[in-house]
Amino acid sequence: MVQKSCLQISGIDVFYGTYQVLWDISLEVNAGEIVALIGSNAAGKSTLINTISGVLHPVKGSIHFEGHEISRLSACDIVARGISQVPEGRRVFPEMTVLDNLILGSYCGTARPKSKQHLERVYACFPILEMRKNQLAKTLSGGEQQMLAVGRALMSDPKIMLFDEISLGLAPKVIDEIYKTLREIRAAGISILLVEQNVRRSLKEADRAYIIKAGHIVMSKNAAELQEAGDIKKAYFGV
Repeated sequence: MVQKSCLQISGIDVFYGTYQVLWDISLEVNAGEIVALIGSNAAGKSTLINTISGVLHPVKGSIHFEGHEISRLSACDIVARGISQVPEGRRVFPEMTVLDNLILGSYCGTARPKSKQHLERVYACFPILEMRKNQLAKTLSGGEQQMLAVGRALMSDPKIMLFDEISLGLAPKVIDEIYKTLREIRAAGISILLVEQNVRRSLKEADRAYIIKAGHIVMSKNAAELQEAGDIKKAYFGV
């Protein structure tokens, strides 16, 4: 069966000012897929996520989502189209309650009228957030803040979610719970682009994977093939 492309990135170059960070990046996420993007620190992973999200804009190439060009749209417009990001470091609003953080996630697009429905879905995924809904976000543990960041992204009614270093700094038990939620998100029909330094775990969960090194995509394969092949050591670790 031919899979329908959800997100298609074609030959983009991205700069920070005059400093080029990404070179000729092409990547595709099909509907209902988990795709892993793996690479070392400073490889360009977060830059690519922020470019898809509209925080940055490519100077060359294109980004299409569900057949529509989104390369020049604002971050707010991209969220309204159905792309949400769970950023590295969680970036919750510390002085706001858990509930207010979640409600903010439904601000854009068509999500606002369905905020109650989405809130119920978030609480079903993370019951601890309902228990702590009136607490300030800064009082949550690191794992709970990560759950809040995922829940906030779900509140926007996304069609694809971009996860940036989802397991960074978390205990193994919390990581297992987060990944269980990722599988539930995919089962609900939401596509996932997963940025991780935890190579083994991301390949275990993903359908396909891209390896990025020094701002270039150096390999793309089925995740299962990469798990078994020695190629990943050469491309990712340089050995």
